[in-house]
Amino acid sequence: MSDTTVNLAELIGSRICHDLISPIGAITNGLELLEMVGATQGPEMELISGSVGSAGARIRFFRVAFGSASDQPLGRAEVSELLKDVERAGRVRVNWHLIEAVPRSQVKLAFLALMCCESAMPFGGEVTITNNGDSWTVTGAADKLNLDSDLWKNLPLGRFANKVTPAQVQFALLPEAAASMGRRVAAETTSTRIVIRF
Repeated sequence: MSDTTVNLAELIGSRICHDLISPIGAITNGLELLEMVGATQGPEMELISGSVGSAGARIRFFRVAFGSASDQPLGRAEVSELLKDVERAGRVRVNWHLIEAVPRSQVKLAFLALMCCESAMPFGGEVTITNNGDSWTVTGAADKLNLDSDLWKNLPLGRFANKVTPAQVQFALLPEAAASMGRRVAAETTSTRIVIRF
């Protein structure tokens, strides 16, 4: 991928997320109004409410992961709240071990690395994200990992023997986005642990 391709992918990601977040927000507001007036309650409303909340959280997450990168800072509270919303809908617990605000571009890399880890954790697990100066570490741990050896072996270079599927797009985007920021990706795996550094 060229820089132009990466930038185009980011613009497309930003546009899709921007256009979807408004209607999702409107549905959420509509559900809150229905609850306030005591309209239909029960498992159906809980299912709709939970699904809308999950969709909204994922779109906000994708907006950072796939959207345009910038030096705009994202604070700990904002990132932690977003990750908690995403956790509710999934099986992976995320520990964000950063206190200071960091540039959105670096959070983007962390979120793409998190998505790589999630893809190897179909039964759930835990991901810890730390930053030491200019170096980031994203560590995934689970009792059982499902590792695609081609993806993990070739993640640092972003060149894969097999065609990357839509569910694996984060593996192609992470090294490209890192390179555009002057960073290199490194990855190590065992049967129960993944470590991604950039």
